[in-house]
Amino acid sequence: MKIHELTAAETASAIRAKKFSAADAVKESLDRISRHEGDVNACITVMGDSAMSRARDIDDAIARGEDPGVFAGVPYIAKDNFCTKGVRTTCSSHILENWVPTYNASAIDYMNGAGAILMGKANLDEFAMGSSTENSIIGPTKNPRDLGRVPGGSSGGSAAAVAAGYVPIALGSDTGGSVRLPAAFCGIQGLKPSYGEVSRYGIVAYCSALDQVSPLARSVEDLALAMEVLARPDPNDTTCDAYARPKFADALSLKDLMGKRIGMFAGFEAEQMDADLYGALKNAGELCKDAGAIVEPIDLPIAVKYGVATYYVTALADASSKLGCYDGIRYGTRIDGPTLADMYANTRTASFGEEVRRRIILGTCLLTEGFYQNYYGPALKVRTKMAEEFEAVFEKYDAYLLPTAPSMPYPLGAKETDPNRMYLGDVFTVPISLGGLPGINLNMGFTGGGLPLSVQIAGPRYGDMQILGIASVLERMIGRPAPCEPRKLGEVA
Repeated sequence: MKIHELTAAETASAIRAKKFSAADAVKESLDRISRHEGDVNACITVMGDSAMSRARDIDDAIARGEDPGVFAGVPYIAKDNFCTKGVRTTCSSHILENWVPTYNASAIDYMNGAGAILMGKANLDEFAMGSSTENSIIGPTKNPRDLGRVPGGSSGGSAAAVAAGYVPIALGSDTGGSVRLPAAFCGIQGLKPSYGEVSRYGIVAYCSALDQVSPLARSVEDLALAMEVLARPDPNDTTCDAYARPKFADALSLKDLMGKRIGMFAGFEAEQMDADLYGALKNAGELCKDAGAIVEPIDLPIAVKYGVATYYVTALADASSKLGCYDGIRYGTRIDGPTLADMYANTRTASFGEEVRRRIILGTCLLTEGFYQNYYGPALKVRTKMAEEFEAVFEKYDAYLLPTAPSMPYPLGAKETDPNRMYLGDVFTVPISLGGLPGINLNMGFTGGGLPLSVQIAGPRYGDMQILGIASVLERMIGRPAPCEPRKLGEVA
């Protein structure tokens, strides 16, 4: 097996055993990037020199008999909204295209402390606002499984990098599905932890009430190990809850699902979903039964009917406030004008993309007199009702099985001109985010044409370990996805 086909856990184990070096792993990663990046366009910044230097340090430490950490010598990529000291962090926006942070995000420090090697910064929808990774200063990322299709968003660069074998593990951020959707579209595994489980410090915010650092990988084991590294209290983030985390890797010891009760999504017409994805959901339910679980249908009328509207009202209002700091004065791009108001207008109009401008305008409108009372206030009440609906479910069930996406990855450019269609693609992911719940996208294999199938497993708040265990049982039954050689539309990847 080639180095790029190994998981993060396998890579670290082989490096510790000196089967190959950390430098070898980095060389393989850089070779994959060099070979395929012209087609995939997953990376905004590649950090080859610093990665090789760090690999040599890791190899020296192992030679001295030291253990660099759980991800010893493992190459990884981070979404370009993670602050990285001395390395530009653009958020795929012209307004930050030359901004270089003076500190690392906590998640970057944690990964580096565990021995992982940062290879570069991944493409994303500008300021994480999008579901296709087409809204970027470097252009769209393409899905390695089919280069004529989108990889999902907004963490599409991170997902594409893992699927194409650049790295075995990557970091993204998930607000309303921004890790789970790309994981589904690119045929890999992706976990959105419970809100408050992982520190958000150093992540350029989209919506602070929902954003969560989230790992992507090609195995559930790697997701569990990432949680061992990432999930911890952080005094720099007051939303990161200060409690003793479990040993997430223990979830992998679950042998079957005997005694588990799993609710299965109902209340959405099968014809409103892609038939193959509906089949994958039913197959997942049958596999859970085969593993010993009791599986029963559940209808969540509030979450399904009002989830998308509630999400976009609350998220856009938060986003308009967060992006107010990009004014041409404090930091970032500045385009002068004859007056202060002209400078603001010139800077923000020229430097923000169309989708970001749309969301700022809508969010600002939602926070004005009248609209606040009629839309934003009621949306917060509906969000509370949705949380109560989920609480009732998890009083009876250990997990909830539902789709990740209603459709297969769609062709590049198909939804760029119709934001409503793009927003409706989040119908199954945003309710989980609004509830603050953990959710895993699990790859369910591939169609005959090579497109990925997927399902989502959600659990109660802080039930991350619970759903990792269920996902690991299903993954053993299905098989874990392998990296692909990126190919053009019409060919099986």
